[in-house]
Amino acid sequence: MNRKRMVLIFVFSIERHMMTILLIIIYFAFISLGLPDSLLGVAWPSVQTNWGVSLDSAGLVSMFIISGTIISSFLSGYFIKRLGTGKIVLISCLITGLSLFGFSIAPSYIWLFIFGIPLGLGGGTVDASLNNYVALHYKSHHMNWLHSFWGMGATFGPVIMGNALAAGLSWQRGYRIISFIQLSLALLLAISLPLWKKNTKAKEVKPSKDIKHKIINKEVFMQSGVKYALSTFAFYCAIELSVGLWGSSFLVQTKNITADKAAYWIALYYGSITVGRFISGFISIKINNKTMIRYGALIALIGTFLLIIPAKNTYALIPFLLIGLGLSPIFPAMIHETPNRFGVHVSQTIIGYQMAFAYIGSLVFPPLFGLIIESTDMMLLPILLIVCAVIILIFSERINVATKYKN
Repeated sequence: MNRKRMVLIFVFSIERHMMTILLIIIYFAFISLGLPDSLLGVAWPSVQTNWGVSLDSAGLVSMFIISGTIISSFLSGYFIKRLGTGKIVLISCLITGLSLFGFSIAPSYIWLFIFGIPLGLGGGTVDASLNNYVALHYKSHHMNWLHSFWGMGATFGPVIMGNALAAGLSWQRGYRIISFIQLSLALLLAISLPLWKKNTKAKEVKPSKDIKHKIINKEVFMQSGVKYALSTFAFYCAIELSVGLWGSSFLVQTKNITADKAAYWIALYYGSITVGRFISGFISIKINNKTMIRYGALIALIGTFLLIIPAKNTYALIPFLLIGLGLSPIFPAMIHETPNRFGVHVSQTIIGYQMAFAYIGSLVFPPLFGLIIESTDMMLLPILLIVCAVIILIFSERINVATKYKN
């Protein structure tokens, strides 16, 4: 009897260690997911100089990348069901790495569109796959840290690009370095495939009968507060992506910051999101999601206002840090609060819609802002960000009223 118990304890210990090892690999995968997300913006001043393209051309490339992300996010469930999460993550990482390598050898601007489509397809699939897998197989607090590790990747990307530019290398060499990191991770994921197969015993989440066979459920859209929630995600990404895409150009053109230094500062912006989410994980133990969202929106709003102040040197960095810190708790808290606000029976569907609207916001607003500031003035960027921050604050409060939020 004791021997049998020891065997069971040993087997349980092995399985637990395997889950831990796989979790570490997933965290590395999320770092790689964030690496390319912030590269285009910090590289663009150098791309402009190299190829003589306009400022708003970066927005067009971004639209192609995010379009691929939206498509692959909607199709991720279909592919996961047939191939499994491990293979999907491996294939997506491989596609992403090869696409980034394509950026590094692109002979002209048009090739960025060609390589941008598979870059978006790979990124969207791995994002949806990993979020779903962690939700099914690990405790909820790991989801919070997962978003922090994405921020680490989004921070390291500009740092690597900034180091390449500071060393006198081309922006394409920076992309090549990132591509090698992605392809190395693909090799690690290939080795880890047996671990994914071992950890597929968790219960599957089944949708309720009324939404099981529907891609778009109009009744869910009619539920009180849902439209405000979807809009909040769209405008959240409008700020986060616009600062990442145009922040470097804003610093170069209005603050007389060099391109390599601006890349470092955008890295610090993404770093503030990362640190903010890590800290928010502890604060959320004492403070509810409603309060986290409210104060996050207020801090981000203050940061956008400070962009208007004609501060230079290191003081010009402060608004970017405040915006990042303010944004950090909003996305995870909104996701986490969805079942409480709208009900468990439709939470999966609404979360899926929220992610879709987040990508749509990423697709529409940054390029639109690029067109506006290209035809007017770069100093209009802070005004556009202020409008988005105000909408986030108002709409997030409207959700609380519409859903009769109770603590």
